[in-house]
Amino acid sequence: MRTTFILACLLILSGCTAMVVGGSSSGTYQYGKDDRSPSVVTSDSSITTQIKNEYVADSVVSVFNIGVRTYKATVTLTGTVGTIAARNQAESIARGVDGVKAVNNQIVIEDRSK
Repeated sequence: MRTTFILACLLILSGCTAMVVGGSSSGTYQYGKDDRSPSVVTSDSSITTQIKNEYVADSVVSVFNIGVRTYKATVTLTGTVGTIAARNQAESIARGVDGVKAVNNQIVIEDRSK
């Protein structure tokens, strides 16, 4: 009986060890599933951050919720804005950030005046 209890405890603890060790590597999970190198992922993240910072500082674009994703230096913009000027401004800001190769502007213009 005592041997069975000790064996069960060891099995449980060994399962916990695997969970703890596996859990510690979860931060790098995305790198294993991404075809980009870590340096490209870092560069893409930096581009996205720079664009979002520019949007916050811009009086035309800051009032809208614009999504920014960067993949291999190609930026995709999503969301809705109220005017064509805001859509164009968002694209212009994204194109002006160092490292951006292309911008895929999927922003929708929504008339909220009704």
